[in-house]
Amino acid sequence: MRRGGPVLLLLGATCAIAAAAAAPPALAQFAGIGRSRGGQPISRTEPVTFTADSVQYDRDAGIVTATGHVEAWQNDHVLRADKVSYDRNTNVVAASGHVVLVEPDGQVLFSDYAELDQGMRDGVLKGMRAILAENGRLAANGARRTEGKINELARAVYSTCNLCARDPDRPPLWQLRAYKAVQDVEHKRIEYEDAVLEMYGIPVFYFPYFSHADPSAKRESGFLVPSIGNSSHLGQFVSVPYFWNITNSADATITPTLTTKTGPDLDVLYRQLFNNGAIRIDTSAAYDESAFQGHVFARGNFVYNDTWRYGFDINEATSANYLRDFHIANHGSSVLASTVFAEGFGQGAYAKLSTLFYKGLDSSVDDAKLPVVLPRYQYSYFGTPDSLGGRLSLDTNDFNVLRRIGTNDQRASLSLNWERPGIGSFGEVWKVTLHADSEAYNASDLNQQPNFATVGSADTVRALPTAAFEVRWPLLRDGVSLGSQVIEPIAQLIVAPNTGSSGYSKVPNEDSLAPEFTDANLFALNRFPGIDRLEGGVRANVGLHTAWYFPGGAVFDGLVGQSYRVHRDDTFPAYVGLSGNVSDIVARAYFAPSGFFDVTYRTRFDHKNFDVRFADALAGFGPTWLRLNAGYIYTSYDPFYLYDALSDYQSLGFGNPNTPRNELQIGASTHFGPWKFSAYGRRDLQTSQMVSLGGEGSYEDECLILDVKYFRRYTSINGDHGDSTVLFEITFKTVGQFGFHAL
Repeated sequence: MRRGGPVLLLLGATCAIAAAAAAPPALAQFAGIGRSRGGQPISRTEPVTFTADSVQYDRDAGIVTATGHVEAWQNDHVLRADKVSYDRNTNVVAASGHVVLVEPDGQVLFSDYAELDQGMRDGVLKGMRAILAENGRLAANGARRTEGKINELARAVYSTCNLCARDPDRPPLWQLRAYKAVQDVEHKRIEYEDAVLEMYGIPVFYFPYFSHADPSAKRESGFLVPSIGNSSHLGQFVSVPYFWNITNSADATITPTLTTKTGPDLDVLYRQLFNNGAIRIDTSAAYDESAFQGHVFARGNFVYNDTWRYGFDINEATSANYLRDFHIANHGSSVLASTVFAEGFGQGAYAKLSTLFYKGLDSSVDDAKLPVVLPRYQYSYFGTPDSLGGRLSLDTNDFNVLRRIGTNDQRASLSLNWERPGIGSFGEVWKVTLHADSEAYNASDLNQQPNFATVGSADTVRALPTAAFEVRWPLLRDGVSLGSQVIEPIAQLIVAPNTGSSGYSKVPNEDSLAPEFTDANLFALNRFPGIDRLEGGVRANVGLHTAWYFPGGAVFDGLVGQSYRVHRDDTFPAYVGLSGNVSDIVARAYFAPSGFFDVTYRTRFDHKNFDVRFADALAGFGPTWLRLNAGYIYTSYDPFYLYDALSDYQSLGFGNPNTPRNELQIGASTHFGPWKFSAYGRRDLQTSQMVSLGGEGSYEDECLILDVKYFRRYTSINGDHGDSTVLFEITFKTVGQFGFHAL
């Protein structure tokens, strides 16, 4: 017998006990259990090394007893206890006093007493407690371990909630309590029989059988928590999703939905990762509104090499009502867009080849009038500085647009730009720009939408050279008591040939249908959003930028400007404010007196009578834990109605397109501790009607997520006279999500 400590032991059938007693440190061998971190089985003959404060060996009984801070390990498996006895005759290990088993996957088992045999692969534990991944806690009165793979538990309790530090005996926020439970270590699953869900110790739901993935499992096949709800379109409904872990790189979520008003719906979401990309396909089918309906949303992105990548985004559905009824993504859209593309990235260069096609969902959208872009090619290049200090860039945007009803056209374009910045001797910042746009068109059915030209077809080639000189003179005053002020006059002179609407009678318009004049494009060479329409003529743009940075952190930043031209340009619609010799006045102001308040206001008004033609305001007030915000927008015209026949819109009930857009949105949000609340409302001031209303509240801690949402849409889609959505979801972390939907 040997006493003393600490002692390093290795016990085993091939080990000489006499040698162990003769010369410390001694050695001991146990058979291992489970799996190492690398996933290889633990060998039954591989040594288990351990240390202890003292060791006793009873030669007659064949029992080795280690006491005091006993720690045994093999690979990544660790056993700790106050006392460990090993019976060499039965190969049974008995551990008592603060028993701890640490598994390679991070799971930690605690026990008051444990008996283990078969190399600790089998055994029983009394008063077992386990710490799992993701803050999971599992406890049982007793446990039986089989083959190191199955733990059978009696009177089991599971939760991810932390216990109250001041009162550990207080029940957690939630816990699963079961008469029996089985923890499948190999397949990463926990199953319960006669289980009860308790909230603060109060039973709220009973499960004859319930199972969920072990918290350490990233993906496991099995049924997910059902979702129930009520909808004006579906009636009562229930969805029972099943997650199928197909491979390590592919999975599918299959969700059947049963309703009381329509036929059943089946939704399948498939995902797969590849070495060079990923795909995601969401598809469904149902019998809705007395017809077979469905949808397919498919997306994929792949990398070919360091320069090129390619992908697709396909979106198809039978109707907007189907997407609305089953609350599928994009259910508020009237048009679905799809694309297939390949794109490349080079040193200062970008290229993309794509095709675009669209699917109408509303009754007001005619698929025959929607374009198919087959193909579209884009290329951009931005060069390095040349010997003169300038940079050359070029862009091309070429496409072929096809419509069954409407204009068909092909375009080839090339835009060249050379820009040279500089700083003058008085601190002025100047820039010289030489620019040229050239396009070639082949168009048919120009007299149809969206152009409504006076000719049916045309072949056109045109070019527009432009030269511009811009100078800014930032004047800075730095005062200690009043802060810093910046006053920056800006002037720009642009010279180009005159253009006018008559010159575009044979040029189709695909990318410049909705021009806008604001402070954002005051100094742009072309105020149209695309190049199918170009702004020409000799003109000057002037503005005054000012900023004030106060000592306390307050900031004011503003800009006001106007455009002047030698010849009138009727290319712009009248509502834009750029067709005359003198343009409307545009302005922007940003003011943040403190971190608790900020406001941004942008406007455009008539230079003659100062009537407001455009206004956009956004304001926020309050700290992060209680933030109020408001937004307002006004436009004197709705440009999206101007390019279709007025009678068509009036017959569909849209009214006069000249009716101003006048909307107000207000909202509030708060965040304190685990609680978050927000609410918002949007109202059409022109018609004195609500557009939408919504709110959300949520709570989240280490073990629970509670989420409540409400949304009300007052606008009509396909004559449905608005829609309301109520969503209630409670997530028990690592277990599942329970939800109720009212649509």
